[in-house]
Amino acid sequence: MFRIPRTILGLAVAATLTASMAACGSESGGETGTGSSAAPAPSSTVDAALAAKIPPEVKSAGKLVVGTDTTYAPNEFLDSDGKTAIGFDIDLFKAIAGKFGLPVEFRSDVFGNIIPGLGTGKYDVGISSFTINADRMKQVNMVSYFSAGTQWAAKKGAAVDPNNACGKKVAVQATTVQVDDITARSKKCTDAGKAKITIDQYQKQNDATNAVVTGKDDAMLADSPVCAYAVKQTNGQLELAGDIYDSAPYGIVVPKDQADFADAIKQAVQALITDGTYKSVATKWGVEAGAITTPEVNPKV
Repeated sequence: MFRIPRTILGLAVAATLTASMAACGSESGGETGTGSSAAPAPSSTVDAALAAKIPPEVKSAGKLVVGTDTTYAPNEFLDSDGKTAIGFDIDLFKAIAGKFGLPVEFRSDVFGNIIPGLGTGKYDVGISSFTINADRMKQVNMVSYFSAGTQWAAKKGAAVDPNNACGKKVAVQATTVQVDDITARSKKCTDAGKAKITIDQYQKQNDATNAVVTGKDDAMLADSPVCAYAVKQTNGQLELAGDIYDSAPYGIVVPKDQADFADAIKQAVQALITDGTYKSVATKWGVEAGAITTPEVNPKV
């Protein structure tokens, strides 16, 4: 995922954070609604031609089972009930599924388990802020739907410079492209005779964010919408550090042998862009800066 490339709360609401994190590791499905605290998800009308491209096994099941890591606000995270999936990706895929005339069952999972889950038939689709890259496209089809970059955040007043983080302790979510990023930065430090960056990897973005809020780590790096949302949700305990860089597209992931299904999802996204639903969803979650105009299947990156 780029994770461009997951709700994160401050110490003032630490009890809520603890409950949220406990729920995020479960396989619960929050398949309906956006929660009482959010506006209803925009709906879409069925397109018979697109619905005809749904794999037979999905049609017979009567629903789309979607894997997502619900620790990555505002893209995908759990509502205050600790089980209902909400966020930009969630609302967008509900609208996509509406084009197919199918309900969606979102299942929370560890980020690194979602793509393998497509191969075993555990999931029909994955949507979880996956940054599109060549390695992933060898395993799955990827339909672009958003663009994001990496950004850093640190404790307010810490003045952490992403380009000079030698000797710092930095939090990052495991199996994301940010792990490669921070590993390369640490190597530059040691190659220059400076102290390495201590890299703390967490399975959940919630935990990485909380490590910075509590002072365990000096800074974190994650997808740009995630860092911006974390700053907002921690009520100023964190602040953004440095500019957004390495922008790249997110992709909805579909099994490699289902090219027609991937094309149908691409067409559904394009229809939602054309009719304004896509913009409405992006605006609702404050991520319109990453909106795209033309989705693609397995784009060149």
